[in-house]
Amino acid sequence: MPQTDSESIQLARQLGLLLVRRGWKIATAESCTGGSIGMILTEVAGSSQWYDRGFITYSNAAKSELLGIPAAMIEDHGAVSREVARAMVVGALQHSQGDCAVSVTGIAGPSGGTPEKPVGTVLIGWAVREKVSSEAFLFVGDRHQIRKQSVKAALCGMIRRLRT
Repeated sequence: MPQTDSESIQLARQLGLLLVRRGWKIATAESCTGGSIGMILTEVAGSSQWYDRGFITYSNAAKSELLGIPAAMIEDHGAVSREVARAMVVGALQHSQGDCAVSVTGIAGPSGGTPEKPVGTVLIGWAVREKVSSEAFLFVGDRHQIRKQSVKAALCGMIRRLRT
């Protein structure tokens, strides 16, 4: 298991404090990060107060079965798309007790990239109750570095959304 980095744990602590203040819980839906966000969140003592559950939906079938994403959407747009990132985060909210959720889908490499979606392409979705947003990123580095950057971007994005 890769070492957790202190910056991500600090972000998880900040997120936890924001959630505790609101009395909220968060859910996660992860593909290319393989549960890394959930791992970082649960590194924080007391996270059981505010982390409800995580869905690791690495395969397309898992995205459909666990999060309710139509197979046709994945087929039409690809698993690494804004549409699927948004559907993942909505599905995480619908299938959990979370008040907010974050989703990540992407291409961590070293293979799997295309000219349209190169290695490092990551889509992150955030939902704060009914307000859903997403953002596309192009991270640089090896598989580990891309996943690490994805986790940080997901946490920072949720913190930013909870502060507004």
